[in-house]
Amino acid sequence: MAVTPAARQASSQTPRLKVLVVHGPNLNLLGRREPQIYGTTTLAEINEHIAALAREIGVDLVTMQSNSEGTIVDAFQSHMDDVDGAIINAAGLSFSSVSIHDVIKAVPFPVIEVHISNLGTRDEIHQHSILTPAVRGTVMGLGWRSYTAALRALTEIVRETKAAKR
Repeated sequence: MAVTPAARQASSQTPRLKVLVVHGPNLNLLGRREPQIYGTTTLAEINEHIAALAREIGVDLVTMQSNSEGTIVDAFQSHMDDVDGAIINAAGLSFSSVSIHDVIKAVPFPVIEVHISNLGTRDEIHQHSILTPAVRGTVMGLGWRSYTAALRALTEIVRETKAAKR
């Protein structure tokens, strides 16, 4: 993806941001797992899409995937003071993890929840994320593009907030 001169100039004039991207359980199986729901794009390809956009808009990423709830909580806690925001697709833990809900509420930065599928069209068990009340916003149903839409929105939110504080 080519960086436009306007994007290059904008990114050189604005301070770089650092964003935590958390992929939850079974997302390492993307591309193989239920492609009729999640598509055929792999997690590595999603990370490539996010990284390309991050370079274009002046964002550094810390990306991780875990099948363990505690590891996800630890990631938020360990980056509490060194990131400007986070994107999380907690996958199946979106519907059960009070611990992830609580750590999202504890961090001092905005968090955007991402889902590849549209939860409103899913079965009853996959319709009600308990993380939603803790996050700044949710992007869903756009496939891998849910991540890039979330990164664009989060970047704008953080930069607007920082500008308002100056």
